[in-house]
Amino acid sequence: MADLPFEPADAGSMQQLLRVVDAEGKIQRALEAHGPFADRDVTLFGASPERERWLTEAGARLTVVADPAGEHEWPSAASADIVMAFWAAFDGPDRANQLANAERLLRPDGRLLVVLDYGRDDLDVIRGPEMAASLVASSRRDGWFLGRGFRVRVIHTFWRFETIEEGGELLRAAYGPAAEPAIERLRRPRLAHNVAIYHWTRDVGAAAKTG
Repeated sequence: MADLPFEPADAGSMQQLLRVVDAEGKIQRALEAHGPFADRDVTLFGASPERERWLTEAGARLTVVADPAGEHEWPSAASADIVMAFWAAFDGPDRANQLANAERLLRPDGRLLVVLDYGRDDLDVIRGPEMAASLVASSRRDGWFLGRGFRVRVIHTFWRFETIEEGGELLRAAYGPAAEPAIERLRRPRLAHNVAIYHWTRDVGAAAKTG
């Protein structure tokens, strides 16, 4: 699932969840700051209808790799100006392979943009202290990303609900029973969610990996 930072417990609530997560569009604007996407060849890791629509409307020539970890025919080498991934492709043990795939696809000076959870927000009570600490550690100078030539920008976003009651319903739809501690803490119809945008330039990042 690339549209959202979780696999919804209730898939039927997908459209409602898409409406509330990053309701102000901060993630999209931060990514556009690394653009422009118009008239660029953009490869998206992960099937993501909302992101596909946005990039196409922005004028990108879009290629989608629906399952970056699967067996399939990859696009040609050096065919992309930008490779973009939301959560799934770089949120696990296979991310070194995905970085290698992105490097192969990118043209010289091409950019890889990766959106991941950062932590230190209202979702930490769902993630648990170990996962929250791991997310923050990933963004440090000696973490996995910065040690490979990435730079990072942390974006402070909100999930916004019509009411506190709706917030509880949608958190359960997102996370199931694990959401209960976060629901108990809701005092207003919003929830803080911080994300890290990791950006990597092919020639600079490749030099950092081998340097």
